[in-house]
Amino acid sequence: MPEYGRNVQKMIQQAVSIEDREKRTTIAKAIVNIMASMNPKVKESGDYKHKLWDHLIIISGFNLDVDSPYPYPDRNVLEAKPQKLSYKKEPMRFRHYGRNVERIIAKAITLPEGEEKEALIEIIANHLKKSYLNWNRDSVNDELIYKHFEELSGGELKLDEGFRLHETSDILGRNRRKKFVNKRDNNTRNRNRRSKN
Repeated sequence: MPEYGRNVQKMIQQAVSIEDREKRTTIAKAIVNIMASMNPKVKESGDYKHKLWDHLIIISGFNLDVDSPYPYPDRNVLEAKPQKLSYKKEPMRFRHYGRNVERIIAKAITLPEGEEKEALIEIIANHLKKSYLNWNRDSVNDELIYKHFEELSGGELKLDEGFRLHETSDILGRNRRKKFVNKRDNNTRNRNRRSKN
């Protein structure tokens, strides 16, 4: 644990070598107080003293035999390898839209008919076009987006007859404006910092 430094580690090694248990416990308490002062962020956690005693035992390599006010941390739990994550093995139909879009569409299918569902369907369709443009800025065909939307929903979600997707130039124009505004704000902040110095 590098946050406590080499000197704390040397103190702990010295404490391990002391034969008298009472003296060893007294020194361990002093070391815990030093650790608390060296790493004040640890005090922000709820039971920071317990955490410090655990760190003391871990740094000693579980060799420090003292009368700790807390139970010793379980070495087997600390050294155990994490379990492997189970990833979904089912393939995504369209990787450029992502799995979350598939989940949102599945949720939209379960919603009762009404204005809320219609609004969500339109938002999803426009999001598909926006996501498609992230991967292919040269060309996007609205008919292709409609086809993908129908495939992703299994034909269960229908767009209104008069519905039109946002224009490509509008979507790309918004992104350019955001970048321009962010760049302008960053330049202003940098000028303000330089003028303060």
